[in-house]
Amino acid sequence: MNLIVHQHRFSDGTRKLTHISEIQGMEGDVIVLQDIFVYRQQGVDETGKVIGEHTATGLRPKFLSLLASRGMRISADLFDPARR
Repeated sequence: MNLIVHQHRFSDGTRKLTHISEIQGMEGDVIVLQDIFVYRQQGVDETGKVIGEHTATGLRPKFLSLLASRGMRISADLFDPARR
């Protein structure tokens, strides 16, 4: 299980996790990533603060079966982009 967690500094100075991605493997010399969760900026409020939300991409990570085999159950609903 290999994950990359990306943090971004926004124009208001805040730092937010913007991507949680799973490393799928290699295609030649290219690392293949799959975004699982992303932060979607929806704008800024009247004070200039960035507003947005984390959403699932709808893709389930390959490592779910590994977690299940170790007794960690994660609901499939967590990866549903319509879930709020």
